[in-house]
Amino acid sequence: MTVYTLELAATRAAIASLNVYRTHISPRKGFACPHGVLYGESCSDYVQRILLNQNLSAAIRLAPQQFRNCQSAAQVLQSQQAQGGCFVIPCCIPIPI
Repeated sequence: MTVYTLELAATRAAIASLNVYRTHISPRKGFACPHGVLYGESCSDYVQRILLNQNLSAAIRLAPQQFRNCQSAAQVLQSQQAQGGCFVIPCCIPIPI
């Protein structure tokens, strides 16, 4: 029972952290998630969906593939920009403090 309670608490803490990110950091970072721009579901949307429907362990296991998909989306958007389309900075760039 203790492990389940710790997993649930950790999942809830991760969801709360994502909400803080979405409310306070994301609007100020100056660029959008390439995956979100291209496909409509941002990386934070994806991770939050996994957290709500599964748990933190699943999110930790599945998030790296989502970030690779986001990197691919950034490359697609950069190629569109080279052809006169839009340009989005990849979401893996550190946020300056």
